[in-house]
Amino acid sequence: MASEAQDNRSDEAAPAVRLRVTEIFHSLQGESRTVGIPTIFIRLTGCPLRCGYCDSAYAFEGGEWMSLDQVLFNVVSYECRHVTLTGGEPLAQKGAFPLLSRLCDLGYQVSLETSGAIDVSKVDPRVVKVMDLKTPDSGEESKNRYENIQWLQNNDQIKFVICSREDYDWARDKLTEYDLPSQYEVLFQAVHNDLDAKVLAEWILEDHLPVRMQIQLHKYLWGDVAGK
Repeated sequence: MASEAQDNRSDEAAPAVRLRVTEIFHSLQGESRTVGIPTIFIRLTGCPLRCGYCDSAYAFEGGEWMSLDQVLFNVVSYECRHVTLTGGEPLAQKGAFPLLSRLCDLGYQVSLETSGAIDVSKVDPRVVKVMDLKTPDSGEESKNRYENIQWLQNNDQIKFVICSREDYDWARDKLTEYDLPSQYEVLFQAVHNDLDAKVLAEWILEDHLPVRMQIQLHKYLWGDVAGK
């Protein structure tokens, strides 16, 4: 009984989960395997990286502190079964981990967009991870945690955002070095308004790469409008 009472006191003393949230919105998934599917996006604030092509720098600072229940209340208000946790870098906040698990418990189809610069080993295995390996031209190649690859599952995806031919050659070499296509779905994406997507498509076809070419659907529908 004493032990049980101590456990209860420990639970009561545990700090409530709080997250700093830039926005929660409903849109079409613009990337990855579920592109085009209506999705609820939870964009957490903050990121330890500063990629040269970042399109969500507005999420680096600010945001609103919300309890886990407040976040979930906002999510439930939408009639939608797909949820994506994004940033910034969402795993920079410890509260991201219990949030992902709670979303899965509620029956949502949950995906995580992460830079791969933070340990993903504790991410709920029910979550589909879309992990970005940073190319040299991103300016953040040194932040890649290649040990994260071992924690990915077969339904997870690895993304390369390509800025140049040099980036493409680097990414192609990583495919071989880590034998990525035999284990995971690999995404190649040209930086919008930087590298012509048709050029990237031609390189992929010429080299017969077993990757999925993707464009950012939301950029073609809404441009760079935040919250879309």
